[in-house]
Amino acid sequence: MISNERPSGYSPSFKDRSYNSDRPSYQSAPLRPRVEEDTIKTETIQIERKTFILTLKENPRGRFLRITEDVNGRRDNVIIPSTGLEDFSKILTAMAQAGSQPPSQPS
Repeated sequence: MISNERPSGYSPSFKDRSYNSDRPSYQSAPLRPRVEEDTIKTETIQIERKTFILTLKENPRGRFLRITEDVNGRRDNVIIPSTGLEDFSKILTAMAQAGSQPPSQPS
């Protein structure tokens, strides 16, 4: 027997596992219960071909800002806890100011 084929004392070896063809392995874990979220405020902005949806929400764990980027139906999310919104705002303001400055000329 090759060392990596040795059965583990914790679970059956790979060869001994029986798979249920009706249920893929990624579905074997139980689903987490849905957490109720209350929407406090929502704003949408269109920039070129991207749509950004900013939604301030609240759930039992606290408030947070969800920023959703929608590009041709593909969505990506960033979630910022309310405890970080002030710092996020300061950095975003600094980035906006830096972006409005003319590019530096190479010497």
